[in-house]
Amino acid sequence: MNEQFNVIVIDDHPLFRKGVVQLLALDPRFVVVGEAASGAEGLVLVQEHNPDLVILDLNMKGMDGIATLRAMKELDIDSRIVMLTVSDQSADLVAAVRAGADGYLLKDMEPEEIVARLAEALDGQMAIPERLGRALALALREDDGSERNAMLASLTDREREILVCLAHGLSNKLVGRELGIAEGTVKVHVKSLLRKLSFRSRLEAAIWAVELGIK
Repeated sequence: MNEQFNVIVIDDHPLFRKGVVQLLALDPRFVVVGEAASGAEGLVLVQEHNPDLVILDLNMKGMDGIATLRAMKELDIDSRIVMLTVSDQSADLVAAVRAGADGYLLKDMEPEEIVARLAEALDGQMAIPERLGRALALALREDDGSERNAMLASLTDREREILVCLAHGLSNKLVGRELGIAEGTVKVHVKSLLRKLSFRSRLEAAIWAVELGIK
């Protein structure tokens, strides 16, 4: 990625928040346009800047990360939202993804890996550590997916093609290249298929598609 991306960091631990800001400052792709110590402050900043990426802590006093995430999803923004937390509990992971998170990263990951995963999220890929991906897949498999499986029939041929691409971890750009359509058109189709399948994020849709064996 040669372009620059505006980022907002929301975390109620000032030292860690500053550390993330400093880490991102080392990479010319990221421009931090705001930082917040609470979910409420973060919502104001996100509405003001409509950033490309929001990095959001899970466990915060007052409005926690999940509540903040849900509130952001109700806004008219196009931001990618990635959780960055100490919790590797599958329940927290599943709750975040079902609330619409585009990624779920752990604070004990190596700084270089965090940056790499954030870049993947911006590129439309699944930003989640491999060790957590399995836990999420198992949780989705345990769902009563009969109604959602039936919804597959409502997808257009193009939307189904794109769902397959998501299952293979392709970014919007690569999906467009694979199918010979514009990246903007891919985004429109992704939003449509997520709505039809009642998913809040492409991450959840992708893992569900993999578990279902959609090819």
